[in-house]
Amino acid sequence: MITEVVFDIETKKIFDDIETNNPADLGISIVSAYRRQLDDGLNEINGEMKSFWEEDFSQMWSFFENTDRIIGFNSLHFDVPAMAPLAPYDFKKMAHFDIMEHIKNFLGHRLSLNAIASQTIGHTKIDHGLNAVYYWQEHTPESLAKLKKYCEADVIVTKEVYDFALKNKYLKYMDKWNTIRQIDVDFSHPPQSSAPPQLGLF
Repeated sequence: MITEVVFDIETKKIFDDIETNNPADLGISIVSAYRRQLDDGLNEINGEMKSFWEEDFSQMWSFFENTDRIIGFNSLHFDVPAMAPLAPYDFKKMAHFDIMEHIKNFLGHRLSLNAIASQTIGHTKIDHGLNAVYYWQEHTPESLAKLKKYCEADVIVTKEVYDFALKNKYLKYMDKWNTIRQIDVDFSHPPQSSAPPQLGLF
């Protein structure tokens, strides 16, 4: 039995609003997380999505405990350092799995979640991250509902990209010459091989 959490955060500010490059200084508006169990065949047995506003953070941390893997996109450089100062335990030492970090290690450069999702699963994020800050600042019932929907949708897209790679062992993206590329990845528990990935045309 494998327990995983896929998560995403939204912040109250953007980096232009602060004087540092520390994500913790942006403030967290909401955290959405999907916790699930997989059987030995990597089939999902059960899953639950929860979103936590700032006043709910004290109830949030148990959602991340006792997990085999905590999955995000750009999470090691953004989400994790933003959350770590608030955590009642050493959140950075949890079993984090950053999809973008794996892609960067393979390709030598970053790709956005939209770049991967559009070619791999056929759809992308439902909104722009900058709008999430505006929704928080507007702070009406309608804008907060949009913020929650956006954050949860990001979690779902991240989960679908991760699941595709977990089962198919590759991801796709379009390069700057509008050519679809395939990159072989191994997201298994634990990685079965440290051999360098193969990059090719799809």
